[in-house]
Amino acid sequence: MTGTPPADLPREAAALPTATLHEAAGKIGALPSAVKPVRPGMRLAGPALPVLSPPGDNLWLHRAIYAAQPGDVLVVAFGEGSDPLEFGHWGEVMAVAALERGIAGLVIDGGVRDADQLATRGFPTFAPSVSIRGTAKDPEGTGAVGEPVRIGEVDVRRGDLVVGDGDGVVVLPAGLAGGVVRTAHERETAEQEIFARLAAGESTLDVYRLPGERSAS
Repeated sequence: MTGTPPADLPREAAALPTATLHEAAGKIGALPSAVKPVRPGMRLAGPALPVLSPPGDNLWLHRAIYAAQPGDVLVVAFGEGSDPLEFGHWGEVMAVAALERGIAGLVIDGGVRDADQLATRGFPTFAPSVSIRGTAKDPEGTGAVGEPVRIGEVDVRRGDLVVGDGDGVVVLPAGLAGGVVRTAHERETAEQEIFARLAAGESTLDVYRLPGERSAS
């Protein structure tokens, strides 16, 4: 399903753990575990703007900054070629430009650089690697902005809800996102009740009705 989640949904989703959203969605949407915030404490949530780029080139990322709407999250995948982990496709200059445009953050299946500056600037950046190696800007390079991309086992379409925290990134189809967020709130409430039971002396074996250790016969 395609579309755009309601404007207030990213704010609600940002307050929920990505693991809870993933579970509430039926265990779908988790990007590869290597995609993590480049500095602790970064969080993002917003509708996806997918970007396809040649590895080792960032012209399509520059174009995406000016195709994005305020609140969008750029979600960048790469075509065939060199190893995208070995290039710094995004850095401080692009982050400043993105902040000026109101972009909510970047999720990229490749390398970035200027990690300290990205943190200082407050631009949420999720990537599997940090690399100082620069990129080309080939006007003939094959890419796209706004077309679906695939990262790991997840297809990302324009308007899908993207949420990132210290555990990683989850992508929720736009048509399902509202229901998933509601279910995630219910899971969080239930978890608070579990904490209360544990504090009262119950064990996790009791709470989850798990079999205990069998005694030797």
